[in-house]
Amino acid sequence: DWQWEKHKKQPEEYHRILRCFLDRKDCCYSIHQMAQMGVGEGKSIGEWFGPNTVAQVLKKLALFDEWNSLAVYVSMDNTVVIEDIKKMCWSPAQSSGVAHSSAHLHRSALGQNKNTAGLCSGWKPLLLIIPLRLGINHINPVYIDAFKECFKMPQSLGALGGKPNNAYYFIGFLGNELIYLDPHTTQSFVDSEENGTVDDKSFHCQQAPHRMKIMNLDPSVALGFFCKEECDFDNWCSLVQKEILKQQSLRMFELVQKHPPHWPPFIPPTKPEVTTTGAELIESTDKLFELEEEFEILSV
Repeated sequence: DWQWEKHKKQPEEYHRILRCFLDRKDCCYSIHQMAQMGVGEGKSIGEWFGPNTVAQVLKKLALFDEWNSLAVYVSMDNTVVIEDIKKMCWSPAQSSGVAHSSAHLHRSALGQNKNTAGLCSGWKPLLLIIPLRLGINHINPVYIDAFKECFKMPQSLGALGGKPNNAYYFIGFLGNELIYLDPHTTQSFVDSEENGTVDDKSFHCQQAPHRMKIMNLDPSVALGFFCKEECDFDNWCSLVQKEILKQQSLRMFELVQKHPPHWPPFIPPTKPEVTTTGAELIESTDKLFELEEEFEILSV
């Protein structure tokens, strides 16, 4: 029910979303926080993130996003467990009064600590991410029809993937070609203005979408789906059973009702109580870089 238009005044909620992604250490989804969370996934600062790493990082950062209260589920071993997702999305909401000492990371982009989900319980909007390996060195053609079918689902958010040294965001397909966005353009730093608005030009693709042959896709991908209500998730499960699982001899992923007994017990993730923020850790890294630069200058 909303579309972005150039030079048009946007609602406050829109600018609040953008402030979550500003290049500042205290913004929940900033490049600083993503890089720092990647350290916990074994990725050094500046190292390439694959689709699965991105999914795990988003899962961790969402715990500190007190405004949206997303439930992020990342599938394991190509298996989506319905029981676990419903347990997570219907879990009692957490109080927002935890760990105020880590205000930088816990605070929303507006600096408000109010957790709207912390006041009542209910279905948390679900961000479902399914990391997949659709082949060894190249995508296996047997998966192509099922992969394309996912884009047709109303819950689809597209797919993360690409090809060696190129990361793309796939939003659809045309015949045997995938349609993708490639936002990798160097941009000027953007910050919020005094009135709270954000210069939003660089937040939107200024170029038309690109296309590539589906067989050129790297086999490591991650599918994304969004289910705002429980009925959206139930509908997604029905579509998966009908359009993907029943028609595929070699299944792209599995959808099971019960938690596999040989897996560790499923515990819905909660916001950890921390005394050190990611921002403070990054600041210490910045100081290290500053010392390295001073050393280089002195060496010259």
